[in-house]
Amino acid sequence: MSAVALDGPGSTFTDRIFELLNVADFRRADSDADREEIFRLRYSAYLAEGGIAANFEKRFTDPYDDLGNAWIFGVYIDDKLASSIRINVATKDFADLPSLGVFPEFLMPELEAGKIIVDPTRHAVDRDAAARYPGLVYMTMRLGWMAAAYFNADILLAAVRSEHQAFYRRVGGHRVVCPARPYPLLHKPISLMTLDYQAGRGRVEHRYPFFRSTNFERRMLFERLQGGAVPERAYADRELTLAADPVRLVR
Repeated sequence: MSAVALDGPGSTFTDRIFELLNVADFRRADSDADREEIFRLRYSAYLAEGGIAANFEKRFTDPYDDLGNAWIFGVYIDDKLASSIRINVATKDFADLPSLGVFPEFLMPELEAGKIIVDPTRHAVDRDAAARYPGLVYMTMRLGWMAAAYFNADILLAAVRSEHQAFYRRVGGHRVVCPARPYPLLHKPISLMTLDYQAGRGRVEHRYPFFRSTNFERRMLFERLQGGAVPERAYADRELTLAADPVRLVR
């Protein structure tokens, strides 16, 4: 890692992100040890910015971490946890989603209409790693983008504080559908932004090519051979249409 120049002379923003992508390791947190490390990183990150109250256990988790439609990931650099994110995938038949309880009037009609929604939440970054690798936020955001591709999503959410709206508007083209509201367990209110993923994918990946991924990479991260919740309409690379049979998620 130390031999890689992540900010060399003449390097562009995209070059630096690709260099970081080459040394970053994306891991699904399947073991108790990996999950615990992520819960503690979450706690440190959210506490530092005043997002949550301190607790004796020094860990931050909630029931959505344990659902069958949840994937928790860590981004590692030099084998050290640098950031993490949780991704929940919802359909009409499996509607459990962190953002649904806060923004039901905006999300339930979409689910009832048969839409697949990807909800990336609990984005946490180690402060030292963020200072050393400014592109780390893009690497972490990329996991939500890959989930949308893998599950052939219709809508990609961003449930964020008001001050973060400009970033998601600029990078993903998300639009605000609801101003900030109180959000469970968080001290600061959260707004809801949505992106029509199918319409925006080409535009975003053209501008930010490091968001592109292969079907193999997505399968390695999201495919679970036993348990979990995996939509049948899962692979965007296959010739699937919205007229296909309703998606069924199995815990």
